[in-house]
Amino acid sequence: MSKFNRLQSTTALFLTLGLLGGTVTPIVTSMVAPAPVFAQTTTFSDVSSSYWASQFISELSQRDIIAGFPDGTFRPNAPVTRAQFAAMLRKANQQFNKQAIRNPINFVDVRSNYWAASAIQEAYTTGFLAGYPGNVFNPEQNIPREQVLVSLANGLNYTASTATEATLAYYNDASRISNFARAPIAAATEERLVVNYPTVKSLNPLQVATRADVAAFIYQALVAEGAAQTIASQYIVSPTPVAQDFRIPSGTTLPVRYEQERILVTQNETVPLTLTVAANITTADGRVLIPVNSQVVGELRPASNGTQFVAQELVLTNGQRISLDANSEVITETETVRKGTNVSSLIRNAAIGTAAAAAISAVTGDDAIATEELLLGAGAGAIVTLIRQFLGRNSVDLLVVEPDTDLDLTLEEDLVISAR
Repeated sequence: MSKFNRLQSTTALFLTLGLLGGTVTPIVTSMVAPAPVFAQTTTFSDVSSSYWASQFISELSQRDIIAGFPDGTFRPNAPVTRAQFAAMLRKANQQFNKQAIRNPINFVDVRSNYWAASAIQEAYTTGFLAGYPGNVFNPEQNIPREQVLVSLANGLNYTASTATEATLAYYNDASRISNFARAPIAAATEERLVVNYPTVKSLNPLQVATRADVAAFIYQALVAEGAAQTIASQYIVSPTPVAQDFRIPSGTTLPVRYEQERILVTQNETVPLTLTVAANITTADGRVLIPVNSQVVGELRPASNGTQFVAQELVLTNGQRISLDANSEVITETETVRKGTNVSSLIRNAAIGTAAAAAISAVTGDDAIATEELLLGAGAGAIVTLIRQFLGRNSVDLLVVEPDTDLDLTLEEDLVISAR
């Protein structure tokens, strides 16, 4: 892949398939989930787009349920105290909208002027949190993962519909779950509140919850309450998934993105290219068919005096590979490269095909391009050979592909996807 490896951030978008009487209506490609669910993505310097909890963190940040630090970090692996969790619950409850079910209590270790005193009282009166014997709350105590899940399950009044032990048998460390937590965690599991990284079957119930853990749990609770859209994650626990096939009809548009601002190729060259799905494609009830960040493998091919992306394979985020018949529109926009062209400006934030690189080098006389490993794995040797074909020319026209506007794909055949 090119040395130009700067990913562009995009606004998250959820597309919906309507289901009626066993049929599927086409995706409405212009449908954007209402704010604030998927507003402009918030980024933190220590949370990359590939981080397992990045979407949970970003979405809760947009809702002002969690926040970063003044230095631009989120510190996803930092522990969460009981007081901090109470503060997060208070903001989340603006969307849960759970009312008080018991009277306030005076905790002996929570001063009236303590920064989280009102949040702790709200978490207690609404049933999300309780204290310890002797009216002790332990606000500065780090909260274990099992307590976070118990809090959410109890506060949202979840109960398991199947036998507790049968549900908990999913976890390879179920024996470590405390007795008081077993029934609530079984209920939380059924409601898909549990997110386990890096091993989905390892609950680690007594491990201190990190900021990333809590973000994932709270977001899943919002999903369970119908207040948020489903996020595709392989770490969400679903112990009894049932597969069902869905058909995405031909003519549907799949939104994609590419890491560079533009792509330069000659009219006659074919270059392999991998695009990234820019949005979750879901069913009407929130089941993800094509997760965001899945990959579309294909190539740019000559077509009608231009170039066209032809998809060959869809690679889902879980590694599943599906044959894909989809194309972009034919792109015919060109840019003329002449002797004296500023090469560094031309190639900035651009991916360049082998023949295009050779043409630029031959026309401009800038042989620095020939020594770079540019787009698509073409090495210096291949470019040097191609340069000879362009020597002596005063100019060359290159096709310019703008991924943001040129590469949305249209299905040429129905695509069948299994969802759980």
